[in-house]
Amino acid sequence: MYRKEVSAQSPLRILDKSIHGGLGPGNLGVVMARAGVGKTACLVQIGLDDLMRERPVLHVALEQTVEHVQSWYDALFDDLAARTDLQDAEGVRALVAQNRIIQSFTDHDIWPARLEKTVEMFRQHLDFKPAAILVDGYNWSAHSITENAAMIGAFKAQAKLLGAELWMAAQTQLESGAEPKRGLVPPWDQYQDLIDVALFLDPKNHHVSLRLLKDHDEPDPAPTHLALHPDTLRIVPESEARSSSPVSMPPSAYTLLSGGAKGAEAEFGACAESWGLSEINFSFEGRSPARTRGLVRLTPDELEEGAVSSRYLEAHMNRSYPQTPLFQKTLQSIWHQVNTAGEVFTVGTILDDKTVKGGTGWAAELARHWNKPVHVFDQERGGWYTWDGHDWADEEPPVIRHRRFTGTGTRFLSEAGQSAIRALFERSFA
Repeated sequence: MYRKEVSAQSPLRILDKSIHGGLGPGNLGVVMARAGVGKTACLVQIGLDDLMRERPVLHVALEQTVEHVQSWYDALFDDLAARTDLQDAEGVRALVAQNRIIQSFTDHDIWPARLEKTVEMFRQHLDFKPAAILVDGYNWSAHSITENAAMIGAFKAQAKLLGAELWMAAQTQLESGAEPKRGLVPPWDQYQDLIDVALFLDPKNHHVSLRLLKDHDEPDPAPTHLALHPDTLRIVPESEARSSSPVSMPPSAYTLLSGGAKGAEAEFGACAESWGLSEINFSFEGRSPARTRGLVRLTPDELEEGAVSSRYLEAHMNRSYPQTPLFQKTLQSIWHQVNTAGEVFTVGTILDDKTVKGGTGWAAELARHWNKPVHVFDQERGGWYTWDGHDWADEEPPVIRHRRFTGTGTRFLSEAGQSAIRALFERSFA
């Protein structure tokens, strides 16, 4: 296929039919999803759609490096070129790079004057005027609603002067499978007059559902149910709707969620760093993890989100746990490790009652409860097992398929357990 034909297959071309010709210069589109669902991939797809039509794109990254965002564009372009048999792929790749600028701010912050200065710098020195501005990583919760409204209004005014569309990402707390009403849910309804188009990404088994929550001033947005690939956020043909064929994503697109404790978690972290993955280790005041790369110290309020009653815990784990504050906080931090993960890997021992031994067995239990893929390397049996809905079943050595995954397990890591973790990363990223 040729470049224009490929562009016509973009999810944005189909959405154009729903949002009355697209977003429009000076208007704000917001991509909403829970952590790890695919906001970055969706923004990159939006960027690629413009770039394939020779529309300059300024991609502002507040949570990633330039190299990280570049790897996303490369991976999604390679996937696009391969599945469409794109003619002169390298020439088109050069055209994409020529019309795109990625700006990363290491302090993870953006404000109107900074955006204005950035745009003006590129205009003066590179004769670059964006037709689309993508902002990934804006922290909506860091400011009051009034402050956000003022800044977003100023961003939109700048975009209008440039004749550019403005797209931003926003992290929601909606549970997977929840059906938000068409229209903006709190707190986003406070920005009703500023947000022109709102898209919601929701993981659905083997794909991600894209739904239109707001369509300019249309009181009843047309239902738009698009099935997208969970990694690339491209449209999934009906023939692929029940499977998620793996895509060769760069290791930097993956994030390990762990606790950084000695043993299995430290080994997961060391492997993640060695292979170039991002790493988040959840901890709390008074605990000294073995790994501090990507350390996140949870506040008391954040820990409370993962609170569980001792009665519930005993009923599901068939045993009692220490009631000490330290152990309870550890269990609460495990909730954060699993909450936004796409799958869970743990190393330990499967007990006769079908639970996993030790405190980190809570991670496996949470994964089962939330119907997330869970893989356990049993150090005593020397093999991998997965939960099939009824029991732990033998499985072939797994690979990491979800970009955001949990790696945890026993502090008493054996040589077999260590080898299993290292081989998991080798199979997944070599």
